[in-house]
Amino acid sequence: MTIGFIGLGNMGEAMALNLARDLAKAGTPLLVWNRSAGKTEPVRAAGAEVAATKAALFERARTVILMLADGAAIDAVLSRGTDAFEPTVADRTIVHMGTTEPAYSRALEADIVAAGGRYVEAPVSGSRKPAEAGELVAMLAGDPAAVEAVRPLLAPMCRETVVCGPVPTALTMKLAVNLFLITMVTGLAEAFHFADRHGLDLARFTAVLDAGPMASAVSRVKLGKLVAHDFSVQAAITDVLKNSRLVAEAARTAHIASPLLDVSHALYGETLALGHGALDMAAVVHAIETRTERGAA
Repeated sequence: MTIGFIGLGNMGEAMALNLARDLAKAGTPLLVWNRSAGKTEPVRAAGAEVAATKAALFERARTVILMLADGAAIDAVLSRGTDAFEPTVADRTIVHMGTTEPAYSRALEADIVAAGGRYVEAPVSGSRKPAEAGELVAMLAGDPAAVEAVRPLLAPMCRETVVCGPVPTALTMKLAVNLFLITMVTGLAEAFHFADRHGLDLARFTAVLDAGPMASAVSRVKLGKLVAHDFSVQAAITDVLKNSRLVAEAARTAHIASPLLDVSHALYGETLALGHGALDMAAVVHAIETRTERGAA
């Protein structure tokens, strides 16, 4: 059974590499396609086949994993809204592993099912480093039979898979997790800035945090980046800003207060305005530093 994978961005490339290596051992081909053809070479070297066109991928693959940036990219790949949509998705399982609005996912599922296809919502928690290590956590939603059929395919990419219920509970769960992540990293950046401006020994500050009850894999990585001023991207400011917007919109729709998220969202927007959109989310410290400088002026 040929498996298709579309979307070889910062996360998708690492995920596809792990999947390609695992499927190659089992003798199952992974067929990939990407709008930027140059990004397919590392995955080809790992054992995947590269489809000449997206139509060629859908012709061969009955399960297609999408790791795409947003709903517009998904609609374009699936030819949604055109006569080509039904033959593209009919008799296929479409696995949506990116992060979009829950309402978008619900509507997409309805269209795919109406066209004779199956749909699984499978967003992941984690950034580039966990993706490379196959340590992501997937949240699954959809028809139970389709979910159980897809679940084993995710094992090379995900340390855990958690079934959340019907669509869009997986994406809503992802937004709740992202709310915690965004506010946690923002708080860590502010704590680092506080310690730095007070002239504390940052190695000792790191030792105290790493030994304490708040320590986590995320805090250790992000604090290391802050201390070293290493903002090479794992989760980019632009992506975090998009995710914080999705969380904020979901909160407003449900009339839920999100005061910490609102402050964080503003800071990531300020970081983007400062020209740091392509840097890791730890670069939010630049917006905090700028507020300090303005207050001192």
